[in-house]
Amino acid sequence: MTPWLVIFLLLGNFILMVFNARVEGGERVIKVWALTVADFVQSPVTTISSSVSNYFISFAELRSAQDENTQLKERVQELEVEIKGRSDLEAENERLRQLLDLKEKSKYRVLTARIIGRDPSAWFNSAVINRGSLDGVALNMPVVTDGGLVGRITAVGPLTAQVDLITHDKSGLGAVIGEIGNSNALGVVSGTGKTDLVEMRYVSGSIEVQPGQVVFTTGQDGIYPDGLKVGEIVEVISGSATVPHRIFIRPAAGLGSMQEVGILLYEQPQKPDFERSLAPGERTTRRPDSSPQ
Repeated sequence: MTPWLVIFLLLGNFILMVFNARVEGGERVIKVWALTVADFVQSPVTTISSSVSNYFISFAELRSAQDENTQLKERVQELEVEIKGRSDLEAENERLRQLLDLKEKSKYRVLTARIIGRDPSAWFNSAVINRGSLDGVALNMPVVTDGGLVGRITAVGPLTAQVDLITHDKSGLGAVIGEIGNSNALGVVSGTGKTDLVEMRYVSGSIEVQPGQVVFTTGQDGIYPDGLKVGEIVEVISGSATVPHRIFIRPAAGLGSMQEVGILLYEQPQKPDFERSLAPGERTTRRPDSSPQ
């Protein structure tokens, strides 16, 4: 026999022995080996496949979570806008209720109006409202809030009107510290051009004036009726018997934040004929029954 044939027969015999060999329990050795090799190969494949599958599942879940997070953020924004809208509506209703109370308490007819603009050249000194001559608005009518005096009408159109605030540097009104009839501290309030300050002049330096006192209109200017609240004294530069006080007042009306106002449909009282015929300087020296000198 040739060596190659011997080797071939020995190898065949070995394969038959291995094929017929059995492990404890009756399982063929070849089957156990095959399963071992298959497990060795399959285990990494299964691991890789599972990792890839888990990656795509995690990616899908992350994308879903991001979408859900975006939706939640949008919903939160919607709720914030809704809450802000309700808050603004409640604030507006409260302001309108206060104006309604003002209408009920005022001895004058009150026309409510909304501020729709500001003069850009004098932001804090002038405002535009959505009422005009068709609503009965006329020049010099006083404008108020539930807090106090705002200013007066200085220009009127059919549907809108302009209001000059009491802070306007060209404004002026007769005023008294304390209630009329109980105080001799009379003077003139004029604007300073600042948003939160007006100045009262011509109050005698011999009269005691303190911060915290309240200032009202006297009606002597012929524009504003008496008794309207102007504001509260915040600073006094004391005068003397010959030098008047300089008094600074914080307006009672929130001029910088107001959105609704009331227009007093107030007409100035007619002056007697004899008074209209006199020059301004003569009105303090002549009586109705006096005759010219």
